[in-house]
Amino acid sequence: MSQLQGSLHPDFAGVARTLRKIVPKKGPGGAAVCVYHRGEKVVDIWGGTKDDRGTPWAEDTVSISFSTTKGVASTLLHIYADRGLIDLEAPVSTYWPEFAAAGKEEVKVRHLLCHEAGMYSIEDVVEDAHDMQDWDKMIERLGAAPARHAPGAAHGYHAMTYGWLVGEIVRRVAGGKSFADLVAAEIAGPLDLDGLYCGVPEDQQHRCAQLMAAGMDAPPEEARRRTERMRVGAERWRDRLRRLGFRYDPTESLAALLAPGMESLDMNSAAWRSASVPAANGMFTARSLARMYACLAAGGELDGVRLLSDQHLRKAARQQNDGAGKVIPVSMRWRLGYHRVFAVPHRMPGAFGHFGFGGSGGWADPARELAVALTVNSGVGTPFGDSRIVRIGSAAVRCANARRIALPAQAS
Repeated sequence: MSQLQGSLHPDFAGVARTLRKIVPKKGPGGAAVCVYHRGEKVVDIWGGTKDDRGTPWAEDTVSISFSTTKGVASTLLHIYADRGLIDLEAPVSTYWPEFAAAGKEEVKVRHLLCHEAGMYSIEDVVEDAHDMQDWDKMIERLGAAPARHAPGAAHGYHAMTYGWLVGEIVRRVAGGKSFADLVAAEIAGPLDLDGLYCGVPEDQQHRCAQLMAAGMDAPPEEARRRTERMRVGAERWRDRLRRLGFRYDPTESLAALLAPGMESLDMNSAAWRSASVPAANGMFTARSLARMYACLAAGGELDGVRLLSDQHLRKAARQQNDGAGKVIPVSMRWRLGYHRVFAVPHRMPGAFGHFGFGGSGGWADPARELAVALTVNSGVGTPFGDSRIVRIGSAAVRCANARRIALPAQAS
């Protein structure tokens, strides 16, 4: 395990080999991986650096995980739904009356969870990206905003808006407590997690890895020009695709992904880290993410702690739609708050989780009783992850499959 630290079951050595290829060999950047199999933690390893000064990635390092946060937010809502406090088929306005404005009376909680609510456009509700650090402002604007399509008529990835939409429903039924406090009380505390934050406390910010995504250090004017080129390019591609008969509109993707002034937002600032943006700024250890998903992979209970009933978990993991969406032109096979799991070349129809920009991800496969999580702080990918989480997950599945096959011979 040169260049890596932590613990590893020999049956999962392939995961360590894959992580070694992911951790940068030259220059800054680090990563952590944790895997649970049959309720046992079999991989807990990390390596590389947490910042550009060469500080080693530590056992307790937390790293921003972007859309991987959505899986945590979804799990939190399902906890309250399982208790009977949220009806997934009820209108959102049942819990958040102001949300009914601008013709959104028929939008159900379920529509939000599977990205069918038409509320994906961040550019419709944000004047400046720094507004995203103000929960109350975002809730007021989302409540007043119209949807871009009728509920259930289509699906489009709510890349930035998802966390406030789901999070505010939970806050309303939980008596107005902060989202960060609810994650701590309902998930991190019961499962004894060492780093699952959506709003990092001041006394824990020293643990945060520096985000070193490509282009983040560009001068503001250059970043603005780059954003404008993206918008112009999206319009040109939209026109070309229409002439060819394709319905996908790249400008809808930008509307969902890019808030005005996003290029000026410092995602390494204390202000961003301490805010709660449950679609984008969760900071986690891989260990915490994997343990949460291990609980879900085991039917909702791990080490005597039950987060969800098995019945509700099956409902949450059931596929809701298919096909390309308005924001992502590939099928994510949305569940209720989670998406399909990509692992080459394995079929995993019952697996679910959430990947994130920059390479992170976490997921559960109940059929294999397998849970996998990766956190990283360098590189860049698509809005829903890149090949690194796929490579780690694929290695973990290969190891779990080999272990399953080997068991009868060992027992004899």
